[in-house]
Amino acid sequence: MDLSDTMAKALNRQGNEEINSAYIYASMAADFSAKNLNGFAVWMEKQAQEELGHAAKIKSFLYERGSRIFLDTLNAPRSEWKDPKDAMETALKHEQYISKCILDLVKQARKEEDTATEVFLQWFVSEQVEEEESVRTVLDKLDMVGDNSVGLYSLDREMGMRS
Repeated sequence: MDLSDTMAKALNRQGNEEINSAYIYASMAADFSAKNLNGFAVWMEKQAQEELGHAAKIKSFLYERGSRIFLDTLNAPRSEWKDPKDAMETALKHEQYISKCILDLVKQARKEEDTATEVFLQWFVSEQVEEEESVRTVLDKLDMVGDNSVGLYSLDREMGMRS
């Protein structure tokens, strides 16, 4: 059961969005490292790796359905953020954008009556709920910490323990 050209192109766009997400998070990790926030850097590096895993899932699905991935040009991501809260707010906005992209893919699959793709995308729908929640949790903790440097130090250590 092959994919329609429209669905294959849409999944390719999403695969590239996932790679771009990894690029953004790797840039955040570099900024955190430069600011000696190594726990935040570890958290973002793991996030970047997770995004590459999402792209790999899409690539595999495309192959299984008789298509392939076409890689696109990546634009240079932003390289600096004012503070951890600024970076995490940027990450939340980005995850919300990715959630919308995934939901648009689900709508397209339903429009085409492509049940296999719709079922495949359900994992991504659930994953995006988790992604947004994990970033919101960090933002909540940053709000609790406020301008307290000891609190930020403790949170940075906690962030480095992400498995």
